[in-house]
Amino acid sequence: MKHHNIVIRKNPFKIEINHKLPFIVALRPRQWTKNLVVFAAPLFAFSINWQSCLGSLLAFILFCGASSSFYLINDIADVESDRQHPVKRKRPIAAGLVNIPVAMAMAAVLLGGALILGWLRSPSLGATLTGYAILQIAYNLKLKHKPIVDIIAIATGFVLRACAGAAATGIPVSSWFLLCTAMLALFLGIEKRKAELRLSEIKGGKTRAVLQRYSLPLLTRMESTVTTGTVMSYALWSSGPLVGGAQTPYMLVTLPFMVYGIFRYQLLSDPREIAWRIKTNGAQRKSSERPEEVLLKDLPILGTVVGWLLTCFTILLLKHQGIIE
Repeated sequence: MKHHNIVIRKNPFKIEINHKLPFIVALRPRQWTKNLVVFAAPLFAFSINWQSCLGSLLAFILFCGASSSFYLINDIADVESDRQHPVKRKRPIAAGLVNIPVAMAMAAVLLGGALILGWLRSPSLGATLTGYAILQIAYNLKLKHKPIVDIIAIATGFVLRACAGAAATGIPVSSWFLLCTAMLALFLGIEKRKAELRLSEIKGGKTRAVLQRYSLPLLTRMESTVTTGTVMSYALWSSGPLVGGAQTPYMLVTLPFMVYGIFRYQLLSDPREIAWRIKTNGAQRKSSERPEEVLLKDLPILGTVVGWLLTCFTILLLKHQGIIE
């Protein structure tokens, strides 16, 4: 009998998990970073306390369970095609490490548990989770094959996560919060498709049928429009109470972090950058096809997020101490 060990390479964020943990791998825990959006509501509302942190943590856990259930469902539905794919065939279900009945039971428990706990916590959180579940079903059955609609569906998933954080903490959702979240989510969706399209052109063959309806010039025009909207909406919100935005105009100090993060992400999805990375590294490392991997693997992006968070907490502390208005 072969013994497999966990192998940790030089990259501290890249962990190859062995066959002893197929049930965990099947849940795709790396994707859970997307659910960190649930913590956005307390940050935007300057409401950081134990109650809001615990509420956001609950929303995070429930969304991790709900999202993992759909990853399981997708892997079950695509098991035959995944077995023909050079990369996806290594997934636990396709590789036969997790049998389909067990995977179905796991998906049912995770999704059912998330919905039940969400409704018990509050009707608004339960409704948000239910809306997310309906969106995922519609996306996997139909919406992911429709150009433009697929990007809007991806963005809506992020907005629902953000609203879940507000629902779990009882924080009112402002129009600025929805606008900033929606614009940033659209930006991420466009960048994801742009990177996928470029990678498919380089490697040959398009893994998603919807990519045949997109072109780099089209996605670049969409990117330009949404990037402008994202930066402007955040800049106006951070300018302070005069426009009904943040509680202090000192939030403008965080604007450079946001702008750099946007530009860095665009660089990672740029066709020439992707081609250069594939040529020099022999892989598609750090492409923005997968937002969760960009957050964990690209040090400039990770540093930008940490810097933004530290700056926000500093401004919040100074305001509570009465040092700034």
